[in-house]
Amino acid sequence: MLSALLGMHDALALAERSIGFHRDHLARLIHPERQIGPHEVSHLLDGIRRLTEAVAIRETQATSVAAVLQSLARVPAPTSASPTPTLPAPAAPPVAQSAAHSR
Repeated sequence: MLSALLGMHDALALAERSIGFHRDHLARLIHPERQIGPHEVSHLLDGIRRLTEAVAIRETQATSVAAVLQSLARVPAPTSASPTPTLPAPAAPPVAQSAAHSR
């Protein structure tokens, strides 16, 4: 379980770094002093697509980690008022059959 959580943490950290990288890249592309021509538009669209993918991955990873951590919460101890399960009564031993054949 610990290994799985660490792997999920690494994937979450990678998604966070990817978001930062693509956000910075888009900020450079839309700098006010920079001209945006037809060639740059395709780069902008690609950067936006990559940023949205990174955000979606981060949200999915965060949701998965939260669900796993939530499942690790302690369960309250049973109260003494709750009935304890009873074991079923043992089955009666089989009746011995007579050796005589009936006709």
